[in-house]
Amino acid sequence: MDGDAARFEFGRPGVRPSGVVSRPLRGSRLRWLFWVLLVLAIIGAAVWYYPRPESQPKTGGRGQFGGPVPVALATVQKGDMPVTLTGLGTVTPLATVTVKTQINGYLTEVAFQEGQMVKKGDFLAQIDPRPYQVALEQAEGQLAKDQALLKNAQLDLQRYNTLVAQNSIATQTRDTQVSLVAQDQAAIKTDQAQVDAQKLNLVYAHIVSPVTGRVGLRQVDAGNYVQTSDPNGIVVVTQLQPISVIFTLPEDSLPAVMKQVHTGVSLPVTAYDRTGTTALGTGRLETVDNQIDTTTGTVKLRAIFDNEQEVKLGPGDGQRIAVLDGLQPGEKVVVDGSDRLREGAKITLAATSNPTGTAPNAKQDKGQPQAAAGQETSPSVDPQAPAAPGSAQPRQGEGQDRGRRRDTQ
Repeated sequence: MDGDAARFEFGRPGVRPSGVVSRPLRGSRLRWLFWVLLVLAIIGAAVWYYPRPESQPKTGGRGQFGGPVPVALATVQKGDMPVTLTGLGTVTPLATVTVKTQINGYLTEVAFQEGQMVKKGDFLAQIDPRPYQVALEQAEGQLAKDQALLKNAQLDLQRYNTLVAQNSIATQTRDTQVSLVAQDQAAIKTDQAQVDAQKLNLVYAHIVSPVTGRVGLRQVDAGNYVQTSDPNGIVVVTQLQPISVIFTLPEDSLPAVMKQVHTGVSLPVTAYDRTGTTALGTGRLETVDNQIDTTTGTVKLRAIFDNEQEVKLGPGDGQRIAVLDGLQPGEKVVVDGSDRLREGAKITLAATSNPTGTAPNAKQDKGQPQAAAGQETSPSVDPQAPAAPGSAQPRQGEGQDRGRRRDTQ
């Protein structure tokens, strides 16, 4: 019936029965609209994703509207480029001396405090000298006796020479006297050696420090009988100034280092703490070991640090630390940027909120120094603490630091 209605409609244009719908015509229109939209969508996608050349690069700010483009300039310079080599190191004293007694006797006095800084020749301990003083007097008495015998033998020899000249005695008697004089002279030399030995024992009874450094813990107390065979000695003295750091570098880095060493260049070395952020000191490369460790492929090097400044630190609160010794009121210390400092480098002072390094709300009385600082400029290297990983950096060609070193060429 739908087909008849349709044919009726086309057969008699202008007359359309009510209630009759043309379904095929409506479906064709929808299909046509769908294909048109699909083609438009394909064309739009192609236009959107197709790469189009840009007439000028995109810039921010005023540049994208055709204005001037802001740029930063740098001046080309000619100079040395620092080459830094990093290795693990350990602080090692140049001298660690166990002070032992060279004679046997009772220890009557200990003159040092544990941890005290001493100089070479400073008095450390005393051994009872009385037995050796008595032995010295005995040797001196024997020497005087033999000297008198020698004088008498020499006078007799003079007389025998006169008598032999007068042919009054046999020559054999004079020759015997000559031998006696020689014996007395030899005896005097032996006596003099005994005297010198006893004097030396008295010197040994007065024990002094053989090097300049810091004494450790006392190994024996006064009143004990000490002997030359005692293994621990009396005390250990460690030299701190100067001090050395032994570190390792890969064998592949050795040619570059030796090239600078052979030219006579003093390579600076900087030692850093365990974290690798705080510079402990600056020194110079002293020597390179003559052997390469074949198991690790590394070579040992020794750097020397003056380690002159001694700063004794006290308690801190995480932001500030008290300096008990080594700094005076009014002295300036670097509290920020010390890891970038180099010998001879120019510096500029940055504005700080607390330039004096004093604690907030702290009153500074006249004559009472405020001993608070952020951090010492060149803290001393502690020989008991190993340097940090990467704590020594030898640096070659740039004009140093227990534990990185920098070697610049």
